[in-house]
Amino acid sequence: MKRIMIVAIVVGMFGWAIYDFTSKEQSPVSKDEGQSTEIQGESVESVEEGLEVGQQAPDFEVETLQGEKTSLSNYKGERVMLNFWATWCPPCRAEMPDMQKFHENKDITILAVNLTATEAKVDDVNAFKNEYELSFPILLDRENDISTLYQIRPIPTTYMIDSKGIIRHKSLGAMNYERMVQQFESMN
Repeated sequence: MKRIMIVAIVVGMFGWAIYDFTSKEQSPVSKDEGQSTEIQGESVESVEEGLEVGQQAPDFEVETLQGEKTSLSNYKGERVMLNFWATWCPPCRAEMPDMQKFHENKDITILAVNLTATEAKVDDVNAFKNEYELSFPILLDRENDISTLYQIRPIPTTYMIDSKGIIRHKSLGAMNYERMVQQFESMN
């Protein structure tokens, strides 16, 4: 019986490794926590829309926690930290105090896209915002449209977008305050 369990565990681990290897996108970013990539200045006219560093960030329209409609293009001309998160995600919970501090200390717009379709109820998002005293906009991805558009896996995932709408950094996993500042200061 023990032999069968060991074989089953080994086969499961092997299967997971194959799945993980084959499902990775052709991206220079690994899934390691806080891993990021960056690119130096590029002309906006020559930039195609996409999800990789150096590409134009895809636009979207969404409702905020306050019930207002907004879109990424509303923030053209501003540097934007686009963060995908959920209330039940421990790394997301861990980075929120640093995001609030970053929002208070730097001239950056933070758009925190909550994966609302994965939440038990929207009231949980509002309670979370109040618990962490968050003052930046919380966007509600009720149907997973934005997370699908941005192919979000894992969470949290963060994009640093420059004032021209170009992705300058992409981070998978939780970020700390120092990394946020470092990436922010390297953008135009």
